[in-house]
Amino acid sequence: MSPMNPVPALNRLLASLEANAFYRAKLASADAPRQIASAAEFATALPFTIKAELVEDCARHPPFGSNLSHSRACYSRFCQSSGTSAGPLPTIDTAESWAVMLDVWDKVYDHAGLRTDDTLFFAFSFGPFLGFWTAFEAATRRGNLSIPGGGLGTRARLEMLARYEVTVLCCTPTYALRLGEVLRSEAAHLREKMRVRLILVAGEPGGSIPATRSLISSSWNGATVRDHHGMTETGPISYETLDHPGSLRVDLESYHAEIIDPATLQPVAPGATGELVITTLRRLARPLLRYRTGDLVKPVWDEAGLRLEGGILGRCDDMLVVRGVNLYPSALESVVRGFPEVAEFQVRHRTVDSMTELEVIVESAAPDGPDLARRIQVALGSAFALRIPVTTTPVGSLPRDDFKSHRWITG
Repeated sequence: MSPMNPVPALNRLLASLEANAFYRAKLASADAPRQIASAAEFATALPFTIKAELVEDCARHPPFGSNLSHSRACYSRFCQSSGTSAGPLPTIDTAESWAVMLDVWDKVYDHAGLRTDDTLFFAFSFGPFLGFWTAFEAATRRGNLSIPGGGLGTRARLEMLARYEVTVLCCTPTYALRLGEVLRSEAAHLREKMRVRLILVAGEPGGSIPATRSLISSSWNGATVRDHHGMTETGPISYETLDHPGSLRVDLESYHAEIIDPATLQPVAPGATGELVITTLRRLARPLLRYRTGDLVKPVWDEAGLRLEGGILGRCDDMLVVRGVNLYPSALESVVRGFPEVAEFQVRHRTVDSMTELEVIVESAAPDGPDLARRIQVALGSAFALRIPVTTTPVGSLPRDDFKSHRWITG
């Protein structure tokens, strides 16, 4: 159970929804109470929210939908989620709700060990995704010198990291690996000038996978790797703490969290994997009530609150059932990244006679490609009790990504 009592904050949220057309109608149609006596009542009496509903609401009430608790004139910040699930979703915030998210970022930075003299580099395109902007503004609000890396190629970003003696790099795990690869192969003359000591990653499960973290760190002269996670719809949700590396701590001051079985919609048993459901407690200008994130997590409740063991394990729609075995991309990556000879990899999946078949292609940075493929295949078989074919391909033949990876493909 949570050591914090969420009921007062939940009731404040429910009271604020009277001014919100979207939730006023949603709660009325569900005959939901406007005040609850316990978290258990909240979980049984209040409806879920899914992204498709919000996208549909924006289509009915363009351009921003009716999930607004103030007049439109009060909103000054615009962001937009990706269109990978149900379509892109615009979100707008007031100055107050924006500041709430910067407060959560302060916790991300505090637990990552950010120092007052650190210089940060944000290797992002600075498009409409919320995480880029909140991370950058929270750092500048703290007084840290913050350098935007939008509109630059990988070589140019490496040159800026060296020239301006950057000590903290913020990017996705995939791009941290890509930067390290180019630093090693094409810009080795910059390595001695690098001062990066801390790498903050998000956007993919890799940040909490030990083998991937180790590979990132070794690519950057032993730099510390810290993970965190959030969504444009919700804002930053969790952060890694020093006492539990490889796990994420949910900020229960800002979010009420539930973990459900995505099939039954019931709470999962202790130690079981389930879907993270988030209710915003402080971002009230565009609130979310029991929002199904689609993120798969393994919850651990302790005296400090809620810890997600192993971070974000994957997405509900990413899980594959291969001959009766539930296979998560993060679990397979953990095995493949355990082989330092692998420069990059790709997983191809297809349906044959109503069954899912996988093939793993790895770039081998060593001359013993066939032996590497055999060793990885044995390791995958040991981990999942499945025979997954592994083949090798020359270094540089698989696509590289400057943002989130696209390693799992159909075909």
